[in-house]
Amino acid sequence: MSQTERLQDLPLEEVIGDRFGRYSKYIIQDRALPDARDGLKPVQRRILYAMFHEGNTSDKAFRKSAKTVGNVIGNYHPHGDSSVYEAMVRMSQDWKVRHALVEMHGNNGSIDGDPPAAMRYTEARLSAIAGELLRDIGKRTVEFIPNFDDSEVEPTVLPARFPNLLVNGSTGISAGYATDIPPHALHEVLDAVLMRMDNPEVTVDELMTVIKGPDFPTGGIIQGIDGIKKAYETGKGKIVVRSKTEIEELKGGKEQIVITEIPYEVNKANLVKKIDEIRFDKKLDGISDVRDESDRSGLRVVIELKKEIDANGILQYLFKNTDLQVTYNFNMIAINDRRPMLMSLPKMLDAYIGHQKDVVTKRSEYDLIRAKDRLHIVEGLMKALSILDEVIQTIRKSQDKRDAKQNLTKKFDFSEAQAEAIVSLQLYRLTNTDITELRSEQEELNKLIEELSAILNSEKKLIKVIKKELLDIRKRYSESRRSVIEDEIEEIKLTLELLVPSEDVVVTVTKDGYVKRTSLRSYNASNGQTFDMKESDYLLYEATMNTQHQLLLFTSHGNYIYQPVHEMPDIRWKDLGQHISSIVGLEPNEHIISVVGVESFEENEQHILSVSKNGMVKQSKLSDYKVQRYSKTLKAMGLKGDDEMLTAIPVNGTEDVFIFTHNAYAVRFPLSEVPVLGVKASGVKGINLKDSDYVVSAAAANEQADLSMLLITQRGAVKRMKLSELDAGTRAKRGVVVLKELKANPHRVVTVDIVDDQEVYVLETNNGGRVDVEASTIRFVDRYSNGTFKVDEKESGTVVHVFKKVSLPETK
Repeated sequence: MSQTERLQDLPLEEVIGDRFGRYSKYIIQDRALPDARDGLKPVQRRILYAMFHEGNTSDKAFRKSAKTVGNVIGNYHPHGDSSVYEAMVRMSQDWKVRHALVEMHGNNGSIDGDPPAAMRYTEARLSAIAGELLRDIGKRTVEFIPNFDDSEVEPTVLPARFPNLLVNGSTGISAGYATDIPPHALHEVLDAVLMRMDNPEVTVDELMTVIKGPDFPTGGIIQGIDGIKKAYETGKGKIVVRSKTEIEELKGGKEQIVITEIPYEVNKANLVKKIDEIRFDKKLDGISDVRDESDRSGLRVVIELKKEIDANGILQYLFKNTDLQVTYNFNMIAINDRRPMLMSLPKMLDAYIGHQKDVVTKRSEYDLIRAKDRLHIVEGLMKALSILDEVIQTIRKSQDKRDAKQNLTKKFDFSEAQAEAIVSLQLYRLTNTDITELRSEQEELNKLIEELSAILNSEKKLIKVIKKELLDIRKRYSESRRSVIEDEIEEIKLTLELLVPSEDVVVTVTKDGYVKRTSLRSYNASNGQTFDMKESDYLLYEATMNTQHQLLLFTSHGNYIYQPVHEMPDIRWKDLGQHISSIVGLEPNEHIISVVGVESFEENEQHILSVSKNGMVKQSKLSDYKVQRYSKTLKAMGLKGDDEMLTAIPVNGTEDVFIFTHNAYAVRFPLSEVPVLGVKASGVKGINLKDSDYVVSAAAANEQADLSMLLITQRGAVKRMKLSELDAGTRAKRGVVVLKELKANPHRVVTVDIVDDQEVYVLETNNGGRVDVEASTIRFVDRYSNGTFKVDEKESGTVVHVFKKVSLPETK
């Protein structure tokens, strides 16, 4: 056959599909998932069998781990030595498995995630309870298959004289399947097996009267009995595992939290590090020290608190934000009948019971054959002793052993096996007393054969034998429960007052996005002066707030930033703030347009009115802006095309909405015209824009005597109008003109704001000049006036930007 003829032309997807299918089948069946009968993955089964086969059992001396690993790799498991050693070490770690299957001398790792010593340093042997998994394996109780090179045989499953899958649990990830079966208390699982054997129709509720739930080797508190029940019924469920903690009082009004048990599979060192980072980063004020005081007597982590700090509040925060409390998800998948299956508790018990029936039946068959063979020999020996002289004479006349056996079978009708036993008999056995022993043995064998036959012929007796042996294991190996089970998952209640110390601070946000909070001491020391910011920058927001309040910072791209005040950088008044982009990432050309300070999100009447450049408006409940996770910007308004968000205004529902455009059109309508929508919604049309026109300002206000509209144009003209100049109508109209249209060099609106008499505005020109305008100095005019010039366009340039001077907060 030529090289070309040996090549196959196949589609890539067909080849990949076939190869991946084979790989997946191998991973699922022969690597990552446990067998429902003995609860072991192939590598674990091979380690245990190799140790047993080599006599490395609990009643013998420890043996170098490297010897066992080499033996496993050479005879049964042709994979890397590290994977075999890691599996072996895990079976010896009493914080990972409920009953260790391997006993190890030397460093076998720690709950802190420390690696074990190399296998050349450690020694191991099977534990006593692992011997129960292998008991009776020499009696043809399980199927053996050839190993990878046909030089040895290995078992496909172990006899497993206790339900290891539930007792030690399992975790693994294969192709398309993952499994998470928690460990359980041995005595509870055995009681459940016995209950299921007594009543094959027993319900999960009845089983849960004996098997209360998982029992983790690390203890802890399990919450959520409904999740346990769901998992036992369906194979999937969720529980919460919480650390066992105590609050101890210290001298001087201090308290400390003491952790004595942590959740299953949580790395203690990482947990302590995380708590200490929270202390160091001052995410939680109140922790003065975190110490790991664990020693050989047990686990102990101490969290020392500052004076007069509520320990329960700190504990609730740690439960929520660290692995002091974790969620455990049941996903009880195991290999049953050579296929992966999501198994309920009754299915698991049935798989184990079926396996035990099979094991005890095969063992009984094996013992029965051995007993019958021995009885046959005993009967032959008894017959030979009764005619001893003739037998001796016959043997003496024979030429050799073979001839003697033939003569005995021919003359006295002995079988081949009996004749062999007779000629192999030692002379000292030819005594009168030996017949008594043989008769006693004959009686015992007859009794044993009767018992074994009864077991094989009666399901009832078979079950009785299994029960008796399980009760024996329960008596010898059961330990008291370590995990406490509580019915309900306790809700974590975090009160900001407990976690964040109440302090009044001055909060500032600039147009360019520099934010900071400043202590009142620093603010008062500067008398509110020497505030550091860039020349082109100005204050967008400044207020005295409490550290327990929040800021909402709205951006031009329709996003908002949720910023708790206590998490803002604490910077001196005279120093430059921190740019918001270093706290929360912003998109290119995205800038802050509005800032809203929030004391409480619980105020039902409060809404946020959002207005876009293309005239879209909407209002959303203030409470909808509250979030738990705020590491990035959040959507505040759905924008289409090149639209931008112009402003976000807090409203309470009674105001009128005012919208002004670049081409000097304005509308006024009640806030009730604007629908209340979700934060991500785009909104509805607020004003009907002409081509090339766009919204420059929007405001919301009630009709009040001290309020007026201040309008500023690009030519530096300023005019002031009463609110009544605009009649309230409906939204989505073209609106009315608020400037007199000029043919040459017409005025265009830069901004309009609703002001009181005390406010001061700064007009910024394209030449970099700034002119202050006090609202009270501008006289009232009607809609058709173009106002009074406050900037000389020829000298100073056109007005490009206007901002309100933020008044400094008053402090005590």
